[in-house]
Amino acid sequence: MSEARQQYAALCYRLTRTKKKTAIEVLLITSRDTGRWVTPKGWPMANKAPHEVAAQEAFEEAGIKGKVGEKPLGNYSYLKRLDNGTSVPCVVDLYPLRVRKTKSKYPEADERTRKWTSPEEAAELVHESELKTLLIELINLIES
Repeated sequence: MSEARQQYAALCYRLTRTKKKTAIEVLLITSRDTGRWVTPKGWPMANKAPHEVAAQEAFEEAGIKGKVGEKPLGNYSYLKRLDNGTSVPCVVDLYPLRVRKTKSKYPEADERTRKWTSPEEAAELVHESELKTLLIELINLIES
């Protein structure tokens, strides 16, 4: 098994308010290769801090602009299927990104679907067990 590769992801969220309560919604997008529900993520970039990579990926993959946290919420692991058919283990640091704008035009708009949902539903939609846990923990982090 090869050594794990590092990636950086954005957990894009927004707060919705009603008269009775404030709720949190998170954004999932479809992956280009399998169509699974995932968070925007990418490989390290020269001259960019990890949280800046997460913010750039959020825009490129989901059309999201907002305020990204400099500290990750945590991390999760998954197997990335490469174009040559092999798989490589990846560790993904997940950065919170509070959404300010959602753009209709962005680089991968024609390649992905966006979905706003509750953290609970998002946890059911994603495959990675550690990401499921981070989504559920997000509720506690925001409400505290």
